[in-house]
Amino acid sequence: MTNPIKIEIVSDPVCPWCYVGKRRLEAAIAQRPELDVEVTWQPFQLSPDMPREGRKKLDHYREIFGEERAEMIMGSMKDTGIEEGIAFGNDPDAISPNTLSAHVLMLWARDDEHVDANEVAEKLFHAHHVACENIGDHAVLLRIAGEVGMDESGLAEKLQSGKDEDKVAQLVQELAARGVSGVPFFIINGRFGLSGAQPADSLVAALDQIAAEDSNET
Repeated sequence: MTNPIKIEIVSDPVCPWCYVGKRRLEAAIAQRPELDVEVTWQPFQLSPDMPREGRKKLDHYREIFGEERAEMIMGSMKDTGIEEGIAFGNDPDAISPNTLSAHVLMLWARDDEHVDANEVAEKLFHAHHVACENIGDHAVLLRIAGEVGMDESGLAEKLQSGKDEDKVAQLVQELAARGVSGVPFFIINGRFGLSGAQPADSLVAALDQIAAEDSNET
């Protein structure tokens, strides 16, 4: 039996290209049903200094890109989203949150064998990008936790206390030391890296290459 192909997805749930990258990876994996692929989600914060209460997304984009380019980027993302089955929302009051608590929730999900971390990632992406919800709001995170069957006992208190935020920060530092400086970033079997929301065909080619290399080694 061949070893599973292990893919680490480094992402931030506020990153629209990370959502697109998730969709494209899913499409690539679907084209290779014979392969055993294991996905692990890893954290990255695009705006680690964002206030915990967040700020208006449009204002945040304008500050980073300038007003004209911000409007253009948000418009082009809507078009890209349509191609990938993502209906990016355009609520002018949408919040760009600090995503540290969301990453903590993802960490707990990936360490819980009874929870599908991919489902948690999908719900975080959908909540922020489609429903225009504030995923820095613990109430939103607790709702998502309940929807995926996480053990909710003491969860609110743990989020409020900042439990495991240091673990997320350490993971971010470790990934930076491995050369990750932007997202999405895909690390395949710990040795093969792909940066950006690669087309599904490119991801299929990467899977084929890794599978062939593994076959030659056995």
